[in-house]
Amino acid sequence: MEIDLPTVWAGLIAFAVLAYVVLDGFDLGVGILFPLFPKRHDRDIMTNSIAPVWDGNETWLVLGGGGLMAVFPVVYATVLPALYMPIIVMLLGLVFRGVAFEFRWRTTRGSRSWDVGFWIGSTLAAFMQGIALGALVQGIEIANRQYVGEWWDWLTPFTLLCGLAVTIGYALLGATWLNLKTSGELQAHARRLSMVTGVVTLALIGVVSLWSPFLNANYFDRWFGWPTAFYSALVPLLLAGCAFALWHGLTTDKHLQPFLAALGLFVISFVGLGVSFYPYMVPGALTIEEAAAPDSSLAFLLAGALVLVPVILAYTGYAYWVFRGKIDPEEGYH
Repeated sequence: MEIDLPTVWAGLIAFAVLAYVVLDGFDLGVGILFPLFPKRHDRDIMTNSIAPVWDGNETWLVLGGGGLMAVFPVVYATVLPALYMPIIVMLLGLVFRGVAFEFRWRTTRGSRSWDVGFWIGSTLAAFMQGIALGALVQGIEIANRQYVGEWWDWLTPFTLLCGLAVTIGYALLGATWLNLKTSGELQAHARRLSMVTGVVTLALIGVVSLWSPFLNANYFDRWFGWPTAFYSALVPLLLAGCAFALWHGLTTDKHLQPFLAALGLFVISFVGLGVSFYPYMVPGALTIEEAAAPDSSLAFLLAGALVLVPVILAYTGYAYWVFRGKIDPEEGYH
């Protein structure tokens, strides 16, 4: 049986992007929430909760970006020029938050300034990721396999809404992570923030979901046409189930359930994007088959991915297993 290599690689790239969102999303969310925790001691515990894993979480961003360049070079060459500004600002935000994360521990007098830097870097990175996603959903002008749009096409009311949705969504992930990993007053405050950010996230998901089908006729047919609407209806039903699990977990003082429910909101929303996009890599412009590199290249790269991806999954899982449980407030990051 012949393997459809372009589709396999599209699935691998999608998995890498999803893994980045669900793993790096909560540690970006912790940074986004920094201003809501004014005590230095609380912020130390918050950073301790992500210190063992935050570097490794960004591995998936490198894998997704590098894989896209190697496997779907046309997509890389057309999408990148359309999104230069948000991608550059996102990367600068990630660099700045990384520097701030380390330097906040090296000074007492300047720690508050670095905490502000950590918040700004985290928020910028999250907001620009949402804008880039929104720009891709609303469509990128491509002709003759080249980007033909304007420099500021990425900046629209819809992309700004998506940027806000991703930022608040990451804050929800961060709040539920803190609910899972901390205790005492810090955990109680994180639980309250989880409820607020959960409500806002669900509202923004609803607005984006109702707006998106009117951006592209293919989206509208996929969500409201028959018989695809029957299967697409599962997505909002599953979202409702995750919303109930989030509410139930927070109101009954569960620790793991709210975090898993928040992750579920992102996973199901990502599936919803897949429902809208498939079989396109760039909606309305490039299909998976059109954008893929030659099969010989895909096969060669797949051999490496079959080794690399399990290794990344193994060390990521091991790191989370070793550092499982609640954070000891008396232990520090060194």
